[in-house]
Amino acid sequence: MAENPQPPAEVLVVELDVATDLRRLGDWLTGAGLRLQRVKPAAGEPLPADPTEYAGMVVFGRQHPDAPPWPAGAESLLRKAVRYRVPTLAIGRGAQLLALAHGGAVAPASSAQAGAALAARRDAADSDVLFERVPFTPDVVQWLRDEISELPAGAVLLAASVHHPHQAFRIGSAAWGLQFHIEPDPGQLAEWAVADPELLLAAGVDPDVLVAGVAAVGDDLAEVWQPVAARFAAVVRGELVTAPPDLPLLGQ
Repeated sequence: MAENPQPPAEVLVVELDVATDLRRLGDWLTGAGLRLQRVKPAAGEPLPADPTEYAGMVVFGRQHPDAPPWPAGAESLLRKAVRYRVPTLAIGRGAQLLALAHGGAVAPASSAQAGAALAARRDAADSDVLFERVPFTPDVVQWLRDEISELPAGAVLLAASVHHPHQAFRIGSAAWGLQFHIEPDPGQLAEWAVADPELLLAAGVDPDVLVAGVAAVGDDLAEVWQPVAARFAAVVRGELVTAPPDLPLLGQ
């Protein structure tokens, strides 16, 4: 008799922006055996208090002029996720929230940036289960006017760029922050550009050039970041383990 397949591991997806979604990243995660349970706190949906009810967590959002305040309970949720080793992937504003929840800082960026760009992998990535196979200068999508200006004490820097030094990091054993984006497709970037022309003006980027640039590197983005999503799913399922020294943990 054939064995029953394991049910998909359930991951809480916290959407900090009501006008965005996981797009390609959502497809990559579900394709890797995860079931996504979405919550939109910006639309009034309450956050759960206990992250251990889920096998993992994804927190993401874009920066925009009308971004809502941080959701009530979000910092506590992220501190508990790190404390109890709930695998967490925080992207864009989610990465900023992850840093703030653990004593880091966010400030206006030295320069606004939007569109396709390159990041640079740091040496510590060699021993990180998500980043160990990421190339030295991976393609990413930038969308920022603010940035993480200071990482939390004990955080591991995994990627940087010339103007934005804290591009990717890990806190504790299994919580990753990506200041850049890996999820949007050209269609979503076009929507972002319409909603936030001020950022494109500050970054000196034409909307058509923005969309064309992201489309041009779409295959390269997928080649790098789909395997990273698959490795995150493997961490969620307990098939990959990372165990750096524990951080001093802030109160809940």
